[in-house]
Amino acid sequence: MTDTRDPRTGRRALLRGTVAATAAGLAAPGLLAGAAPAFARSGRPMARWGVQVGDVTGSSGLVWVRSDRPARMIVETSATESFRRPRRWFGPLLGPGTDLTGTTALHGLPPGRQVHYRVLLADPDDPRRTGEPVTGTFRTAPARRREGVRFVWSGDLAGQGWGINPEIGGYRAFADMRGRDPDFFLFSGDTVYADGPIEDRVTLPDGRTYRNLVTDEKRKVAETLDEYRGNFRYNLLDENMRRFNAQVPVIAQWDDHEVTNNWYPGEILADDRYTEKSVDVLAARARRAFSEYFPIQTLRPGRREGRVHRVVRHGPLLDVFVLDMRTYRNANSPSRQPHDRQGILGREQLDWLKRELARSRAVWKVIAADMPIGLVVPDGAENIEAIANGDPGAPLGRELQIAELLRFIKHRRITGTVWLTADVHYTSAQHYRPERAAFGDFEPFWEFVSGPLNAGAFPPNALDGTFGPERVFVKAPETANVSPAEGYQFYGEVEIDGDSGELTARLREVDGPVLFSKTLRPGRVGQ
Repeated sequence: MTDTRDPRTGRRALLRGTVAATAAGLAAPGLLAGAAPAFARSGRPMARWGVQVGDVTGSSGLVWVRSDRPARMIVETSATESFRRPRRWFGPLLGPGTDLTGTTALHGLPPGRQVHYRVLLADPDDPRRTGEPVTGTFRTAPARRREGVRFVWSGDLAGQGWGINPEIGGYRAFADMRGRDPDFFLFSGDTVYADGPIEDRVTLPDGRTYRNLVTDEKRKVAETLDEYRGNFRYNLLDENMRRFNAQVPVIAQWDDHEVTNNWYPGEILADDRYTEKSVDVLAARARRAFSEYFPIQTLRPGRREGRVHRVVRHGPLLDVFVLDMRTYRNANSPSRQPHDRQGILGREQLDWLKRELARSRAVWKVIAADMPIGLVVPDGAENIEAIANGDPGAPLGRELQIAELLRFIKHRRITGTVWLTADVHYTSAQHYRPERAAFGDFEPFWEFVSGPLNAGAFPPNALDGTFGPERVFVKAPETANVSPAEGYQFYGEVEIDGDSGELTARLREVDGPVLFSKTLRPGRVGQ
């Protein structure tokens, strides 16, 4: 790949300062109770949870921060880490209404450049009183095709009772991904496990003890808004994640565990752990917390309108189509009905996706799905949680929407579509071909699966033959809920070469080698 990006050495030096500024405020649980770090300016607001940037394009980005008290958010940007002649952006007043979080939109940024930024938190009554600045950096999307793109993706963080374990290095996946120096991170859902309480100690099969860092909000299932917020704060206790956030922009989507397992709109829970039984009530609280803790351009805190599904355009080589397979789905069922207008996406989102795919002029169109297409994901003994219903025949139930979409891509000659997902807690590559399928009106395509980041790993799911998938590669454990201490933690990497336009998808194991690699050629409807 021809790499015309800025040298990395300056950014790495900057990040050492970023970590020093954030780690001191989070090194021990006691600090979160109000003890001030040694460097703090007494009585001034501090950004103990670090910074992050989301939905970066060629000219814009959304900077996020959380304060430890009410404060005015101020962002300064510069082309250099010395912050000579910085540009200043005045952000919102951070208060309890958004759990002291806030975002500031940056516009008019130069494309394909390294942007250094620092966040200042000012006393709302005295703007001259500011806390220690917290710094970060990111690259804007390139304006020229030859600059290329590289990003990582994964999902499923702190699930099945496996939380931050300092004895194994915490969330090591984020350190590994940061070392790849990606342009951004596609966080493919299950960004928290709000329905997954964490215990201080768990005995592993070999007799060892897995020790979790635990907060009050992680000792029970989340029901209140504050409990959902606490789940997002929990992940930011990890130093690896804060370092990563300060360097790598995020494109975040949600799945079920941000609310509760396998949820759908209108569901009434039968789970005795919950006093609030209405999933609609829980989802509204979770959605608010999600919007407060991730910088998402189409979903802003405190606003009723907004949506998770969106297109993030990353220069001439790449558009990322972020799906929401939760908000608009119908009830989980055996999914065998011959007509299903609502499906897993809802009619409005499906029409939006078709329209935006047809409009896209990017060489590659990544469809970021929070659930896989051809893997059977059950919900209990009879119902289906994802798309595939386990019947290898003609499309039924939720499969009908996918058939409609695949047919549309074929007949509109939409080139360069690739599906990325997580959810199933192992890594695999599926190739779909009409010659193997019960439904054949589509062009061949690839689906790459990765994860978990720090959660239990599971054996492979069964394949459904409706769209003709072939499992070209898989790595998964033979037993269920294998802990992060035992391995099987995965992420994926996509690199688009600026000269040839070729896209290479790699499946990686945390702290390990590349497990599988596939290079695709540009300009094709199917391959």
